[in-house]
Amino acid sequence: MGAHTVSGPPALAVRGLGVAYGRRAALEDVSFEVPPGHVVGVIGPNGAGKSTLFKAILGVLRHSGSVSVAGGRPAYVPQGDDARLDLPVTALDVALMGRAPATPWWRPLGRADREAARRALADVGLDDLAGRQVGELSGGQRQRAFLARALAQGGGLMLLDEPLTGVDATSQEAILGVLGRLRDTGRAILMATHDLAQAARTCDLLLFLNRRVVAFGPPGEAFTREVLAGTYGGDLLVVDAPGGRALVLDDGSHHGHGHGGREGR
Repeated sequence: MGAHTVSGPPALAVRGLGVAYGRRAALEDVSFEVPPGHVVGVIGPNGAGKSTLFKAILGVLRHSGSVSVAGGRPAYVPQGDDARLDLPVTALDVALMGRAPATPWWRPLGRADREAARRALADVGLDDLAGRQVGELSGGQRQRAFLARALAQGGGLMLLDEPLTGVDATSQEAILGVLGRLRDTGRAILMATHDLAQAARTCDLLLFLNRRVVAFGPPGEAFTREVLAGTYGGDLLVVDAPGGRALVLDDGSHHGHGHGGREGR
């Protein structure tokens, strides 16, 4: 996905956001704006507050500060969706769930809803598996079905929590293709990820988060050794940075070992 610009008011504006679990602060004074038509990679170690940020944007967590979302309620694909795989629901049923929030409780889903759900399945490459039970889908296919659910919901903002973790190459390519097309239509996307190199290649903006915003901006500006060190502290891992540089950060929470700190080409 290359650089893309869509004019207009922010799709998402976060101002002074704070979230606490009891006496423990999970997020402090988080502020940023996302223009329409941009993919934002949300980057940080485990426990940095990425999922908490998404839940606060969705309005399911009490928080201080303000969150303004254009275009209605955000669509959301949670990390490792915990749907019961033994329930008798098909891929089409999952996509149809995306139509429920905008449908009055007393009105059954109709033909237009089913058509929207089928279009969403086609967008993620699952139209030929619409009748397949969710439990019979591969992990990558299930993730695409959950993405179809978010597509069917619509809205101007989509939140994806680790959408590419543990999926096969075919599903990863399909998901990234969908995100690129969504961005081209003006939708804004926040994608939490641990794959720093991929985020630098595929995202328009990067939000480095560790309870606070460490940096926010284009990959070429925000992806620096100093920002990575400020985000991950003493944890180091090797990543590919823009411009062909190798930045080394020891991320023990993901890899269980360190490599020392160095920067080279």
